[in-house]
Amino acid sequence: MGGADISCIWTAEGWLYLAVVLDLPSRRVVGWATSARMKRDLAVEALRRALAARNPAPGLVHHSDHGSQYCSVDYQTLLRRGGILISMSGRGNCYDNSMVETFFKTVKPELIWPVAWQSRQQAENAVARYFDGFYNPVRRHSSLGFQSPIAFERKVWEVS
Repeated sequence: MGGADISCIWTAEGWLYLAVVLDLPSRRVVGWATSARMKRDLAVEALRRALAARNPAPGLVHHSDHGSQYCSVDYQTLLRRGGILISMSGRGNCYDNSMVETFFKTVKPELIWPVAWQSRQQAENAVARYFDGFYNPVRRHSSLGFQSPIAFERKVWEVS
């Protein structure tokens, strides 16, 4: 199952929007994108990256909220082409996408809030380093038996 959402990062140049797609069982960031605008292309790019990274088999369930980016024809078409089942939270139910909301609750105090970002590019570069160099390979999660997302996936794949 995959989950998706968008959050924002304040910089001296204005907002930088961050869209992520998570592998929910492992908590791994499998796709992400940033933009100065919160348009459908932002979510579509994060999804494209996730699909390229994972190439999921048909039948995967993908969960998001009812945001216009996720309801867009482009986003829905990408999901359907991959045989991905679409799951969306109930309208106005912020708890229905809690796993991705929890992800942002972790990322914001660890990465985003401690820094006064001077530019969108500076923030985007830091996000890339954080996801690739810390969050996916190193950061331990209690829900994964205190393993990182990558370590958890390795163990799951060894067993299967």
